[in-house]
Amino acid sequence: MAAVCSMEDFLKQCEQSGDAAYGAFRSVLERLEDPTTRAQARIFLSALQKRFGNEEASEKCLEKFHFRIEDIVLDQYEASHSGNGTDLLGYQKRKKLTMMVIPSIFIPEDWSFTFYEGLNRNPDSIFKDKTVAELGCGNGWITIAIAAKWLPSKVYGLDINPRAVKISWINLYMNALDEEGLPIHDEEGKTLLDRVEFHESDLLAYCRDRNIKLERIVGCIPQILNPNPDAMSKLITENASEEFLHSLSNYCALQGFVEDQFGLGLIARAVEEGIAVIQPMGIMIFNMGGRPGQGVCRRLFERRGVRVTKLWQTKILQAADTDISALVEIEKNSPHRFEFFMGLASDQPICARTAWAYGKAGGRISHALSVYSCQLRQPNQVKTIFEFLKNGFHDVSSSLDLSFEDDSVADEKIPFLAYLASVLKETSTFPYEPPAGSRRFRSLIADFMRTYHHVPLRADNVVVFPSRAAAIENALRLFSPRLAIVDQHLTHHLPRNWLTSLAIETADNTSDDVLTVIEAPCQSDLMIELIKKLKPQVVITGLAQYEAVTTSAFQHLLDVTSDIQSRLFIDISDHFELSSLPGTNGVLKYLAANPLPAHAAVLCGLLKNQVYSDLEVAFVISEEEAVFKALSKTVELLQGNTAPISQNYYGCLFHELLAFQLADRRRRCERANQTVKSTDTIDLTNSAISVLNGAELSIDGPENSSLIHMDVDKSFLPIPHPVKAAIFESFARQNIAEAESDVTSSIRQFVKSNYRFPEDNTTEIICADSSLALFNKLVVCCIQEGGTLYFPEGTNGNYVSAAKLLKASISTVPTESGDGFKLAEKSLSKALETAKKPWVYISGPTINPTGLIYTDQEMRSVLSTCRKFGAKVIIDTSFSGLEFNREASCCWDLASSLSDLSGPPLGAFLLGELSPKMLSGALNLGFLVFNQSTLVEPLSSFTGLNKPHGTVKYAIKKLLGMKEEKTGDLMEATAEHVKILEGRSKRLKEVLEKNGWDVLAPSAGISMVAKPSAYLGKSVSIRIPPKDGAAKEDAEQNIKIDDSYIRGAIYGATGLCINSSQWTGIPGYCRFTIAVEDREFEQALECIAKFKGLVS
Repeated sequence: MAAVCSMEDFLKQCEQSGDAAYGAFRSVLERLEDPTTRAQARIFLSALQKRFGNEEASEKCLEKFHFRIEDIVLDQYEASHSGNGTDLLGYQKRKKLTMMVIPSIFIPEDWSFTFYEGLNRNPDSIFKDKTVAELGCGNGWITIAIAAKWLPSKVYGLDINPRAVKISWINLYMNALDEEGLPIHDEEGKTLLDRVEFHESDLLAYCRDRNIKLERIVGCIPQILNPNPDAMSKLITENASEEFLHSLSNYCALQGFVEDQFGLGLIARAVEEGIAVIQPMGIMIFNMGGRPGQGVCRRLFERRGVRVTKLWQTKILQAADTDISALVEIEKNSPHRFEFFMGLASDQPICARTAWAYGKAGGRISHALSVYSCQLRQPNQVKTIFEFLKNGFHDVSSSLDLSFEDDSVADEKIPFLAYLASVLKETSTFPYEPPAGSRRFRSLIADFMRTYHHVPLRADNVVVFPSRAAAIENALRLFSPRLAIVDQHLTHHLPRNWLTSLAIETADNTSDDVLTVIEAPCQSDLMIELIKKLKPQVVITGLAQYEAVTTSAFQHLLDVTSDIQSRLFIDISDHFELSSLPGTNGVLKYLAANPLPAHAAVLCGLLKNQVYSDLEVAFVISEEEAVFKALSKTVELLQGNTAPISQNYYGCLFHELLAFQLADRRRRCERANQTVKSTDTIDLTNSAISVLNGAELSIDGPENSSLIHMDVDKSFLPIPHPVKAAIFESFARQNIAEAESDVTSSIRQFVKSNYRFPEDNTTEIICADSSLALFNKLVVCCIQEGGTLYFPEGTNGNYVSAAKLLKASISTVPTESGDGFKLAEKSLSKALETAKKPWVYISGPTINPTGLIYTDQEMRSVLSTCRKFGAKVIIDTSFSGLEFNREASCCWDLASSLSDLSGPPLGAFLLGELSPKMLSGALNLGFLVFNQSTLVEPLSSFTGLNKPHGTVKYAIKKLLGMKEEKTGDLMEATAEHVKILEGRSKRLKEVLEKNGWDVLAPSAGISMVAKPSAYLGKSVSIRIPPKDGAAKEDAEQNIKIDDSYIRGAIYGATGLCINSSQWTGIPGYCRFTIAVEDREFEQALECIAKFKGLVS
């Protein structure tokens, strides 16, 4: 070092300023880094320390020369045996580090010393051979101390201050080399230079960017009460001012409002970054000032899925120059109270206001300082959640709450949040799922039955329903028995007229459609007595607890119902356990040994989760193919489908119970008795068979088939970022207030803004899982009133088929191509002239299936005609909100239209579905707005009217608020979807016209219609898949194309699924939906061209 400058010259340079002193030490570091000058540089530093050898001289050195070199004692005392054996515990030696500081970095103080004491509370194995990182290492003393005492494989000292990193390297060399410049080796023959590295890093950025996985993370991070949000926007350079570089240790990231107010934001970010790089069984150790209160400090960790152990706690004096007036203001405006103490001896906490007053009067105040050890409670799942949140969902992390008092709740919810996070991250949309339920969910149910109950089920034996009540009603409507006996615990949601009918002795119910339900006790002997006496066609019952553990009661019910040719639905909901140690279930025990008889089905409602008491899904097991298919079709017609989020939630529970087990370890389930006793039972009604066979429902091909579904009223366009955020936040939060999920006011505002539907104090809003379910309740109201339901030609075919399945009196109103197949005043008047109690259904503003738009004036004309003939009107807006033809699009003013009409008030029902408006098929919420107060009770009490879950309502409410405020991201996403749909409608129109179709160009929505004029009367050869292995290869069949065969011909020839005129109700016109995935849309265009080449 003397070759560079003398000691005096060096000190003269340091005396100039802190920046000059830093420059001088940088030149020392350069020589330390050079092996040829390293020893000389270390000797120079030794001489420099001796120059200011006592404490007074060291303080003057810092003041005058802007640096200080001092010793930090680590372990003063160790247990030892004295030489003569008389002293068991005595002074052995001082263990110390030699450390340097400069003014532009944090100088070790009580915070860091207390933190090291907390580290010392751990066993010696805590850091041995581990990969460790220290955050905010300052001058590096804790990093070096960890390496010296516990011999980790590597310690990374990280600090955002570049000067701190340089000084840390100098300190590392001072402690890795002795005063003569020779290396100091530890018991493993390594030096500190082998174990320690220092790097400039914003928290864990260095390790994250280099994919360094850590086993231990420690951090002595300060809590600053007045964060500067602009700090990080400044350029952080080594040559920045001393004041700014010192303040970098104080910046506070905006994590959550509460955490930032308490100065905990930076620690919160450190925890979240630590989650990303920590090994699954790794440990994070942080110190926390106790001013916010111990509960707030612990919650910071626990809400991020971390288990917390307090290692050490003491009190430190509050710095005299610290202004706590900000905390006084927080207390003034909130119920929270901070935690201070009067001096170091007091153990009674005082609030910030009292502490502020005491300090102003000259008193010394202190606060607790704690050291916490943290481990992830479910490491892989928590990592998945935070990996999702960091990709553009930072705002949602403020709502995340993974703190649970009950481990069973955590074990259920955290895996689901991880699964949801992975789904939302990896998929752009929720894919098409058949009405029978998600294939994955049904397969998981079947796998669970095979694994835990040894029942050899397949996914095709399972039909999923929104609820147990919906499954029961669908079954009863499907079989329409003259008489049904239902367990009294299962009748609560059945239509009242079924429970009050006395038509037990009616021999034939085909004309009057009378369905009578008799309530029965849940006790097999009493139930069997009723069955023998009354001879019902359908029996739906559960089993008492004491009967459910054996097979005898179930077998007796099977025999009795078989003898009288009755259908049996046995409910196992109360006895079905989602557990790795499920109890004995007599019904499932029977099915493990015997096939389920054709006349019987098993019903199970899933409600027993640990988190959401109102989140329900149900499934029915049937081994009769005809019943499985029929029940699946009833879901599509009466409920639409089962909420995908609900299926995913319970699917995650099933998956967790199956995932840890080894595949194919157990023997394949085989039944001892494969013989099924044949029996004649009540079959599907002729009317139900006719409707289900005639309805063009979605085609469900083989599991691995590549069908393209242009026959489904769902959007499969990419789910926008705000929608994903709302979905995840709805589950990530806990204790959502009722007002936060009360979507009624938001729907009221939405309806007012978009359609100006009139409302007053009698206006009612009812919500359900889908608008189709609400429509069906209106159909039932029409039936009970003795009315007739009028559909225009050109109506959604599922709605018409649903009305037929419900046995409504329906009639069709002719429409003309010149009017775009819209309702016209003349044809509507003619249809209603002789009508009694008419109900008119109209889809608008966007019409499904044509994609055309009713203008406000056209709607006024329709409403005027309906009022003239006393008709009630169902205005279905479910397919509106995505209008792309600006000229055709216009805002409705229903309040004005209805108020301008003369005569008695018009009974108008506004039906809607928020799924298209929210640009997602994952969030289903239907609503019904009306002023007919007499219909509130029957509508809300009907079974099958499944209310949307609180998480769905929370997400929808949040998104509706964004729409109302015209928040940028959601509005941009809506505009992008509209642009996509407009572009697709034009491309599809071009391709169809090029290939012989006459197209009616749409103006809005997700569907359009076209007529296959060039194909009618021609023939095409299609492949017919083999049934039951009857043929090894597909068979070919020649089909002549007409209105009724065009759908089957295109599907059989290309795999493209569309709807024919049988569905649209418009002679000759087929329906195409265009909101499919990008890849499928391109494939659909190819299929249309391919079909032309196949037609002879």
